[in-house]
Amino acid sequence: MHTTEPDSIQQDGAEDRRDMAELVAGKPAALSGLMERHARPVFQFLYRMLGDEEDANDLAQETFIRVFRAAASYRPNQKFTTWLYAIAANLARNQLRWRARHPAVSLDTPLDEAPAGTLATLLPARGEDPGQASESVERVRAVQAAVAQLPEDLRAAIVLCEWEDMSVAEAAIVMEATPKAVESKLYRARKILRERLLTTR
Repeated sequence: MHTTEPDSIQQDGAEDRRDMAELVAGKPAALSGLMERHARPVFQFLYRMLGDEEDANDLAQETFIRVFRAAASYRPNQKFTTWLYAIAANLARNQLRWRARHPAVSLDTPLDEAPAGTLATLLPARGEDPGQASESVERVRAVQAAVAQLPEDLRAAIVLCEWEDMSVAEAAIVMEATPKAVESKLYRARKILRERLLTTR
């Protein structure tokens, strides 16, 4: 697969490539810069995938441990965030499969316990009065529940393309799938969400 990125992406990722080069050169302090820039977005991604703050926090830390250990496998001509999210997505997949074998573990986290930057903050209030705000809370709860019920691959497609603003091509790399397969998953996920959300109105 062709992984060379446009010049603008290469420029935007200059700090990441520099820090990765320093990691490979045996300078572990470079990991701090990567974490400062990306720890919060990675946590948010994992929270959206898993719906559990503790699991998301644990796997965000594990993601950066793996970045450190696998630094030599990173190719400077690929977008760092795509490589980073591929690591996080693999950890999320493993966790979801573990949950499938241990169904007593809940996917749900109460809305008032959700960390900043999750679904609760992605739907703007737009100056709603208290009645409208209550409706917004219910709408967010419905979206959370609907996304949590999606199969893992469909959930990943929605989270990466809708919330992480990745292109289909980038999401395909993260999901280890073809762009066509990701497009198909997005179509199916959106269809399921529309149907489920319409029934909750």
